[in-house]
Amino acid sequence: MQATPTITSIAQRNDAPYAPFLPLSKAEMKKLGWDQCDIIIVTGDAYVDHPSFGMAIIGRLLESQGFKVGIIAQPDWQSAEAFKVLGKPRLFFGVAAGNMDSMINRYTADRKIRSDDAYTPGGKAGSRPDRASIVYSQRCREAYKEVPIVLGGIEASLRRIAHYDYWQDKVRRSILLDSRADILLYGNAERAIVEVAQRMSAGESVGDLTDVRGTAFIRTDTPEGWMEIDSTRIDRPGKIDRMINPYVNTRDLEQCALEKGSKEEPEADEVQVLHIEPKVHLDRSKTVIRIPPFEKVSKDPVLYAHASRVLHLETNPGNARALVQQHGDQEVWLNPPPIPLTTEEMDFVFGLNYARVPHPIYKGQEIPAYKMIRFSVNIMRGCFGGCTFCSITEHEGRIIQNRSHESILNEIEEIRDKVPGFTGVISDLGGPTANMYRIACKSPEIEKSCRKLSCVYPEICHNLNTDHSSLTELYRKARKTKGVKKVMIASGLRYDLAVEDPEYVKELVTHHVGGYLKIAPEHTERGPLDHMMKPGIGTYDAFKKMFERFSKEAGKDQYLIPYFIAAHPGTTDEDMMNLAVWLKRNDFKADQVQAFYPSPMATATAMYHTGRNPLKRQSYKKSSERVETVKGEKQRRLHKAFLRYHDPENWPLLREALKSMGRADLIGDGPNHLIPSNNSEGDQYKSPRRKNVNKQSKSVKKGRLLTQHTGLPPRGKAKKGSSSVKKRQKA
Repeated sequence: MQATPTITSIAQRNDAPYAPFLPLSKAEMKKLGWDQCDIIIVTGDAYVDHPSFGMAIIGRLLESQGFKVGIIAQPDWQSAEAFKVLGKPRLFFGVAAGNMDSMINRYTADRKIRSDDAYTPGGKAGSRPDRASIVYSQRCREAYKEVPIVLGGIEASLRRIAHYDYWQDKVRRSILLDSRADILLYGNAERAIVEVAQRMSAGESVGDLTDVRGTAFIRTDTPEGWMEIDSTRIDRPGKIDRMINPYVNTRDLEQCALEKGSKEEPEADEVQVLHIEPKVHLDRSKTVIRIPPFEKVSKDPVLYAHASRVLHLETNPGNARALVQQHGDQEVWLNPPPIPLTTEEMDFVFGLNYARVPHPIYKGQEIPAYKMIRFSVNIMRGCFGGCTFCSITEHEGRIIQNRSHESILNEIEEIRDKVPGFTGVISDLGGPTANMYRIACKSPEIEKSCRKLSCVYPEICHNLNTDHSSLTELYRKARKTKGVKKVMIASGLRYDLAVEDPEYVKELVTHHVGGYLKIAPEHTERGPLDHMMKPGIGTYDAFKKMFERFSKEAGKDQYLIPYFIAAHPGTTDEDMMNLAVWLKRNDFKADQVQAFYPSPMATATAMYHTGRNPLKRQSYKKSSERVETVKGEKQRRLHKAFLRYHDPENWPLLREALKSMGRADLIGDGPNHLIPSNNSEGDQYKSPRRKNVNKQSKSVKKGRLLTQHTGLPPRGKAKKGSSSVKKRQKA
């Protein structure tokens, strides 16, 4: 297998000057002296030249390698014309839905249409199609049929194999097939995109790029020299020897065998040589695991849960094997995950020449996502928490990839010097979590061989180094930077890790909390917490005591804001009731509540779809663990209502539920009651669903909801009988 190049080993070409912004039009290309782009990136987000936006990172990285990169941002997908605006790319189209999954971007956890889009100028909704990766890829193919399509981004990454689709309530096949892309890059794809671009530029066909880590592509069979492990079935018995009839004389059987030509019986005193077959050690780099095919997992929940389990066990870059899944007469092949970037490589990527502002074409319109992060710094990637409801691990991996102090401090200075409106406050130093910076396994050898899904569940692994001193030192350096008045920490805090280092907690509480600190216990009850792979509420209590003590020592009135999830798989009505009682006892009143959102590829999504627990070995046996799931609208509303027990609009539903649960003792007007007594016996809960549906139908034209749900352009926009109509019908 060809060695994967490191990013920092590739020297920037002297003849490749940086563009102020990557071009969005041919006029901008002309100013740069370009006749043609080498690569065109198509994205569902507005173009912001900032390292928090995927198109900017990939575009600037390719630019640093000498490639001419253009961007088509939020194109009109109703025809292929918008995809021709920069002309035909020399190498390929790079297609991504944007920083968010387009379906999650458009729909709430209750499948209702959102009224805004944080990645669009003015926050305006409707600037990208549903299933944007598929739609954009199809339009690129229509625009220039012969140009290869390289698919990437989080939407494609989390749909790389057959996956449960919450919005259609069914299992869909790999997005690679639906999009008809040539290759899919999953995860943070810096290594893969550089290798793909360089090899294609050297003359290799995209179809020959089958050895790049972190990629998925179509194959017709397993290549020669590979060992295939069949994991398409479960509960398959091993070899069973034929039972001997107890009424038959065994000497007669032996004589019969001799007469049929078997070896002669040895003499009694002859020495017998025992032959021991050596154990076969498979070369993991040439081993592929065949998981159940799409046709099976789409109909069999147990096999779906099994496939999910196998996928998640093969995510450590140090020991992961390739996976293959059959889809009809085609096979989707997944190479092992990409090797994490080193600190030097992370510094290189984040140190590229970003303008750090939106493209001038937007004329100063506010882009909410940019406004939120413009004064923040991403210091690391990855998460080893393993929370089942989260897909960060499936995209960024479990191994933390860190930037150096120098790189981070340089970015703070760039924010100070470049970003309009900076007042001296850094809004965040963080990433997927606030405090996993520089935390890793004590042994690189153990890290490479580990197959655990979490380093902190059910308890913190004894091989994990929980020293926060490097992060504490970074905070102190950041505060001393010229022009910086305050450094806030807004990323989610793993308080179970934080309590292992009281000095870090003291530093955080004393200098980096702006009155409130958000943390996420997610629940109080052991059942749902186990299905989330989260620590018990006792860890929260320990952190709360530490937080309050250090706040008092600093002379500050500061408060914790805990976040909780409703309707998560494994949660019963009683669990939610107990959580509500805990909230009432601790005088917490949530303004907003978060209902479980089944995002593609997450372990909890597999639980939701199958009613099984993929954290454990799967079986058809009755003893196999089942998971209680919350799917009905009324039950989901009930679980959210328990989180907002203080809202009078929820009281009728809660009264009804508490009475049916035999807990009418929680209804009353005393301080220990959960909700007030019912003054009107006829008061019944009425679902607002029909009211919301009517509101949507008035604001959306006929046929539009269906169009948006399938991700296809409005039917009335194309002429009857045209090729685009035929392709939509085929899709």
